[in-house]
Amino acid sequence: MKRPWVVGLVTFLLGLAAIGLAGCGGQGVLSDVRIQPDRITPNADGDVDVARIEYRLSRSAYVSIYFEDEAGKRYYFRKEGRRSRSTGRPYSVDFGGVVDVGGEVHGEALVKARVLHDGSYTFVVEATDDKDHTERIQLPFTVADADTVLPELRGFSVSDPIFSPNRDGVQDRVAISYYLTKPAAVLLYLEDDEGTKYPVAEQQGALTPVEPGEVGPHTYDYEGGVDQGAHPPPDGTYTVVALAEDRVGQKVELTRTLTITDGGVPRATMLNLDVEYSAAIVPVGGTLCVTATVENYGDTPVRTTGPAPGTSYTSEQNFNSLGWHQSSGAWRFGLDFDGNPAYPYPFRWALGRPEDLEKKTIAGTEFYYLMPGKRAQITGCVEILSAPPRNPTVFYGGLIHEDVWVVNDQIDPLWITFDEAAAGPWNQRSP
Repeated sequence: MKRPWVVGLVTFLLGLAAIGLAGCGGQGVLSDVRIQPDRITPNADGDVDVARIEYRLSRSAYVSIYFEDEAGKRYYFRKEGRRSRSTGRPYSVDFGGVVDVGGEVHGEALVKARVLHDGSYTFVVEATDDKDHTERIQLPFTVADADTVLPELRGFSVSDPIFSPNRDGVQDRVAISYYLTKPAAVLLYLEDDEGTKYPVAEQQGALTPVEPGEVGPHTYDYEGGVDQGAHPPPDGTYTVVALAEDRVGQKVELTRTLTITDGGVPRATMLNLDVEYSAAIVPVGGTLCVTATVENYGDTPVRTTGPAPGTSYTSEQNFNSLGWHQSSGAWRFGLDFDGNPAYPYPFRWALGRPEDLEKKTIAGTEFYYLMPGKRAQITGCVEILSAPPRNPTVFYGGLIHEDVWVVNDQIDPLWITFDEAAAGPWNQRSP
């Protein structure tokens, strides 16, 4: 007959053993591992392209899923991902043959992910719990008829390494181009040092005759969003990233460098929307003078061009005939009148004298800018050689952003009377 104290001791020792086994991972952390089917053909033809991976965890663990080839090289699908205990259904994930290749280089491109080559592999699920107890379960696996041709972005280039998106007509746009060798989704973006991404959209058109993602030449006309009234990315140096992913899931990445300077949405206005006229009655042969003040109230410089304030025109001239032709992106103050049969705002002046402006030399050419927060007074005159077809005539001022829009249009109109009719080709100014 067993003594009661012996039975109690045995029960106590068995309990301690059970606790010790549980604490040491005696109960398996990983179970019910399977991959179905065990042979795939990852080529995006819709037939056996994907395998379903399943497993269970009895407690929280870090899980890795990888494949080993016959030479023992390891390819990770998942690496040390934290997972909690399985409840209900097992963990499951689809595998399409694409693995992390650890920064493989292909030409200039960094390969972010690629398909396993045809062959026999060992499929492994590995789990490590919080007590560093590791279990792994492995199964055979085969890859056949894989599409291992990587998408390439040949000739990837940025047209200008320095970019100033501010609609001044100078280095406002940058062309980013490449030739795509196989159908793939391409994500293009700028990335700063802190990892903030600024996407660049592709638009099909004359620059890109093929649809986005199709084989052929692709060119992005990038202006930083300024044309839509959005602020561009802040000034600084960025990495231009092009990431191509084909239909199988292979990814390649190329990078270039781009510097943004003086970026912003240009904002200027005629102060108080006011034009001061020298007289409301002007004799033929006399001079009409106007004065206005322009303020740059934005956060980016605005470019301007001549002639300088104080320049006098005749009523038979315009800015073209003085040699100061239309300049895309430049700002000027202009004077116009009702019934003008020629170019709008034929009399134009720069937004300030040279001493009011800041000179910048860009690519060997000098440009003048009214800087943020600055004001400039503009005075100009027109010598009236002959009365206009309609007398009196309404004159008005305007602030023109050339080839963009008239920012302040038909400002402060005033009827001007010419006190003497005289012959003269008022409406036959130089084109």
